Parts: sequence; structure tokens; C-alpha cells
Amino acid sequence: MSEGVEWVLHACTVLATLPTDQALPAAKLAELHDVPPTYLAKHLQATTAAGITRSVAGPRGGYRLARPPAEITLLDIVLAVDGDDTAFRCTEIRQQGPVAGPPSCYARPCGIARAMWRAEDAWRAELRATTIADLLMDLLATVPSELLQAGAEWVQEVEVARGRRRS
Repeated sequence: MSEGVEWVLHACTVLATLPTDQALPAAKLAELHDVPPTYLAKHLQATTAAGITRSVAGPRGGYRLARPPAEITLLDIVLAVDGDDTAFRCTEIRQQGPVAGPPSCYARPCGIARAMWRAEDAWRAELRATTIADLLMDLLATVPSELLQAGAEWVQEVEVARGRRRS
């Protein structure tokens, strides 16, 4: 899984805290998390194409969630950023080498492949069951209040500064 998934999960959690008429530029979200702005913007564009975020043009533009946080799963974000490829790719190495049998011996996938695919199914089910709203609730329950306050103040300062530039 790419680090872009982590970046977008954090960015979407921040966007979930915004009023529905507010947006944050990708550069500011990157600044908040100290990640490369160009790469975060690329990943946010992918989430916009997937209907997770919405890009808002103009001087007060940026990104906001396109759907309520409870309707955006972690799997939605993983698929938008990294695509739908499976984590495990069976190359059937059991059919190679000096003791490989005839093709009829390999009609059924091996136990390793079946176990890996079951694990991926479980992983995807957990990501499908967890939403941005769940992450936000966890954030509110586990992050010290002074850090939550500092984050809220930072977002407010960004909005005030953007408002001054527009005037």
C-alpha cells in the first residue's frame, strides 16, 4: 500500500471537520501534515475522480468531502489511491522446478494462495466496515484536547488568511 493512502486518510479526516461550505487547498493539507504538496494533490485528484472529495475552484477553493464522512470507507480511499489490484499475486511457482507435476495436478489453487486471498478478503472487509466518520470519532476520543484545539485554530487561521487575500 502506498504512503499516499495514509496521506489521503489523514486529509479526509481533516476535511470531515470542516463546515460543508468550506474547503482547504491541497497545499495547506500538505503543509499541515508535512508531506509533499504535489503528491498529495495528485492523490486528492484521484479521490475527486472517485467521488470521495470535491474540488472547489476560486480564491476560497480547495478540497472538501463529496459525501458525508459516514459514507466514505477506508476501502473507497485505498481503491481510489492505489487501485484495485490484489496484494498477493500467485505466480504458480509450484508448477516450476525439477519436481513439478503435470498440469492436471494444479487444477485447484494451492493452500498458500487460498490463505492469502482469504486474508485479503478479511482486510478489505475491515476497510469496507470503517468510515471516515469512524476515524473522526477515534480522533476526537484519543487526541489530547490541546492538539485538537491547535488543529482547529490552524484551520481557522488558514480561512482568515485566505479571506484577507481575497479582499
